[in-house]
Amino acid sequence: MVIDEERLLMNQTNDRLVAQVKLKKLHPEAVIPQYARALDAGFDLVAVEDVLIAPGQTVKIPTGLAFALPEGYELQVRPRSGIGAKTKLRLPNAPGTIDAGYRGEVCVLMENIRIPSGKIGNVCLDAGEKEVTVDTEVDSHSYFIKKGDRVAQGVIGVVPVARFEVVDELDETERGAGGFGSSGING
Repeated sequence: MVIDEERLLMNQTNDRLVAQVKLKKLHPEAVIPQYARALDAGFDLVAVEDVLIAPGQTVKIPTGLAFALPEGYELQVRPRSGIGAKTKLRLPNAPGTIDAGYRGEVCVLMENIRIPSGKIGNVCLDAGEKEVTVDTEVDSHSYFIKKGDRVAQGVIGVVPVARFEVVDELDETERGAGGFGSSGING
């Protein structure tokens, strides 16, 4: 596959490869992605509505955005390191792949891996692991994602197309067929 040269630009300030990506706001309050720092690989994906996530529940968090990626590219939806480090919220399909041909809304699939506390009330946790009061009764191990919270990051990646060839034998390597755990855990 040949990638259209006009779609690729070299940024004159830092010589990074730039892909022209079209996007459509599906919600008036959707946040247009931006890179926080010049050398960041990812940009934030922001929740466009409030979402409650009960313990053990997996939900789709809408971003209000649809993308038209150039042929030969994908959008990867990845966890934000702060959420992964501070909470029990996980992206179960990380990285999620948005294909170049997809034109629907990009949502973030998020799972609350906490065990239910059994304590029901109006207090749960936000994405910063701080207590927050909500309008409905919930298990205290629920999470409340507020509209405007940065819930994931997007990374644009080049996707080569494989040309598969069936062979009788594979080339020998030092590793061979050594799989899971074959290299050990000690340095």
